[in-house]
Order: sequence, then C-alpha cells, then structure tokens
Amino acid sequence: MRGKFITLEGIEGAGKTTQLNLARACLEAMGKRVFITREPGGTPLGEDIRTLLLTQRPQAMAKDTELMLVFAARAEHIHQVIRPALASGCWVLCDRFTDATYAYQGGGRGIPAARIATLEDWVQGGLRPDLIFVFDLPVEQGLQRIRQRGQTDRFENEQRIFFERVRQVYLERAASNPHHYHIIDATHSPSAVCAEVQRTLSALTE
Repeated sequence: MRGKFITLEGIEGAGKTTQLNLARACLEAMGKRVFITREPGGTPLGEDIRTLLLTQRPQAMAKDTELMLVFAARAEHIHQVIRPALASGCWVLCDRFTDATYAYQGGGRGIPAARIATLEDWVQGGLRPDLIFVFDLPVEQGLQRIRQRGQTDRFENEQRIFFERVRQVYLERAASNPHHYHIIDATHSPSAVCAEVQRTLSALTE
C-alpha cells in the first residue's frame, strides 16, 4: 500500500524542523514507517544544489536560475527518494516542497505562478502532497527567531517585505484548497503546535 506524502511549510522561524521530528514520532507510535527529508536537498546532488542556493555571494543570483535549481534538486529528490519511499509504504515527511516554490520564488521573487506550474507538472507529473501543514506566524516574530539563532543564509537575509509576500502566498494557497492544507498558528508553544499536528495526523490515519 502506498504511503502518504506530508509536507511542512512556512516562513523562516515557524518551527517546521522541530515539528517534523515530533510528527515522525507521532506517526511511528501509530505503527507507520516514516521517512523524513527536506527541500532543497534530500539527495547528495540535491544537498549540493542546496548549498548553491543558500550561500551568500557578492553577485545576486538571477531569479530564473534560482527557480530552475530548485526544480533540478526536486527532480532528483522525487526520482531517487520520494517516489520509492512512498511505493514501499513509507509515510514521507518533507520539510518544504513545491508550495515553498510558489511562496518564495513566486511571491518573494515575483516569478509568475504559471511558469512555476509548468515546471511543477513537468517535474512531478501527478505527484502532490496528501497533506500540507502551513505553520503561520507574523513575519516580525519569525525574523526575531532567526536573529536569535545567529548565522543566517541567503534567504534569511531577505527584507521583511519579501517575507510578507511569501506568507501571503502560503495563506492564499491554503485558503484555496482547505481539504489538503492545514494552517497552524505557530505563535503557540511548541507543545500546543505539536498537539494540533498530532490531531490532524490521527484523523488522516483513520
């Protein structure tokens, strides 16, 4: 039986990584085999591309270059990791997927959604997440959490308006398809957020 594909989305500082590991523990307690991964990355080649995307450099990367690198990493990720894991019956938990592309490269960089959709169909075929968690919080609060962590990457150094656009796209996409998206208030404590994630996952396994 095919596993479920669940993605975790949100702006920087939303606590996705913490909840990813808690969600794995929750599903494993329900008897599911779970595989966790991330984007960009998830494969050796994908991790190399991740480094290219996140590293600060003196000359700005062209936005179309950024978009194509994201999908190049995703193509490898899907072929090498995601599809095989799902086919084996694993539940795949992924830290970011294509919603992040619509939010960051679409909303943040201003790339038309239609261009992203063309690449999405080409690279993914019919593969779409069964459930998308969107961890939402005000941008200023997310940026404050980033500053507390210390060293930042190329995306984390973007201006506040960039993240406002990113957040808006996430919320718009979630509102357009509430059956597949679940918005979680990430301003709550990690334990409260975890409890809501667990309730949603329990409903999905029924």
